[in-house]
Amino acid sequence: MSSIVRYIVILAASLLMAACTENMHWQRPYILTTATTGGVYYPVGVALATITKARLYETQEISLSAISSAGSMENIKLMRDNQAQFAILQGIFAAWAWNGDGPITQPQPWLRSISALWQNADHFVLTKNLAKNNTIMALKQLNGERYVIGARNSGAERTGDYILRSLGIDYPSRMNLAFMGYGATANAIQDGTISGMNVPAGVPVAAISRAFAMVGENLTLLEFTDNQLAEVNKTYPLWSRYIIPGGTYPNLHTDTQTIAHPNILAVRSDIPEEAVYMITKTVFENLAALREIHKATREITLEKALIGLSAPLHPGATRYYREKGLSIPVNLLPQ
Repeated sequence: MSSIVRYIVILAASLLMAACTENMHWQRPYILTTATTGGVYYPVGVALATITKARLYETQEISLSAISSAGSMENIKLMRDNQAQFAILQGIFAAWAWNGDGPITQPQPWLRSISALWQNADHFVLTKNLAKNNTIMALKQLNGERYVIGARNSGAERTGDYILRSLGIDYPSRMNLAFMGYGATANAIQDGTISGMNVPAGVPVAAISRAFAMVGENLTLLEFTDNQLAEVNKTYPLWSRYIIPGGTYPNLHTDTQTIAHPNILAVRSDIPEEAVYMITKTVFENLAALREIHKATREITLEKALIGLSAPLHPGATRYYREKGLSIPVNLLPQ
């Protein structure tokens, strides 16, 4: 009898520990990693975290805490190591991570999608005296000028590299590269210590607004032709035409023909279905509040939620979309 009793006690203790572990996993504040504070990821991430906590913490004990980071590349690493459970990623990074391509050499099978968010418009800025023409190919004519491609290991750096190499621009040999976040980059261009910068983000971008307000009469936003867009899309057809209307930024009076691709909200596959379902539902039921935070979030709609996703959906997100009558593409079905 004593051995049976010991077995029952051990089994009960194991079940209790498992239950406690599950509850801790469920109740802990999840981390949402974003990007540097001068772009759009961070304020939108803070807004998502604030709305989620306000709507779900008291009743469901679900909360998010937004943190800043170097951007999409670091976000993949933070999620891989479970230092963050949610992230905002540029769409190309989700494709790279799922396929094990580009700068991410191994597939990341834990990656799951929740939703497409807003479009990340490419802002390649250059001083007017160096812009021999007003397209992205002006960067091919630089001769040692100091240019910020992005912070090291950031989404800006990696997508900038992808775009420029797709167009045959050997930028490392043409530029004296500097690596900074958006806020520091805006300061540097105001101080005249750099000749240009690469800032992919939702429109309008605080760093671009500040730079053009201070020295915009000496700056230009480089444009992309249709042929250049086609070249960028050869491997991953994620980019589309994006027009930045004149007046969006100070001292920028005419429309700019640039390109953009979607940002996505991503999550680890091991987060409970109910938590992801409730967070997905909360995001889409509180879009009006989110749109008060940043104009870029006006592009987030249920109709566009599945456009540009590369990794399969999390079951919690799938459940919500099916409730709303969305048809889930085969490649996005949960795995």
